[in-house]
Amino acid sequence: MAAPLVAAEGLSLERGGRELFRDLSIAVRQGQLWQIEGENGAGKTSLLRILSGLSRFGYAGKVTRTSAVLYIGHQPAVKSLLSPRENLAWHVSGDASYPRNEIDDALARVGLNGYEGVPTYTLSAGQQRRVNLARLFISQVPLWLLDEPFTAIDRRGVVNLQSRLSSHIEGGGAVVVTSHQPLEVACDICRVDLTGSPRF
Repeated sequence: MAAPLVAAEGLSLERGGRELFRDLSIAVRQGQLWQIEGENGAGKTSLLRILSGLSRFGYAGKVTRTSAVLYIGHQPAVKSLLSPRENLAWHVSGDASYPRNEIDDALARVGLNGYEGVPTYTLSAGQQRRVNLARLFISQVPLWLLDEPFTAIDRRGVVNLQSRLSSHIEGGGAVVVTSHQPLEVACDICRVDLTGSPRF
């Protein structure tokens, strides 16, 4: 069996004197989708940041990654003075060089056709979030860690994004996602409930 793309062993985390989770272990493999569940403040975002390597201290346990990671947080994470096209090119430049037509196609897939060249600050909050989510339609990174990706996205956008998650899984990728809504994806879902133990 291939090594997990990311594995966590015995993770424990406290914030402000409150234990968020204790002795949590998961192993995310190719072809898997994991959904992290829990109430606001349960530690979902903290867990994603630990798995991504963005949080390297302040927790107990071990994390091992064998894959590059695409992390998309719940904030838009775009440069307001850049255009959507420029933002997307800037984000992906670290692992590949993509032709402009591929970038524009990715933006069209998230409903931003016609907005490719305008300053991002002129877009609505939902549109700015879509600029970041367009990365999912162009990135070749196998492991995606997504924090509330459906926030500020309309129903059509949700369906489109869930379809993209399914195709990424079917292609051998893996996804770890936090979401308060049920996922309608064409694959089995492993779940971690931060108010209890992992269940499969």
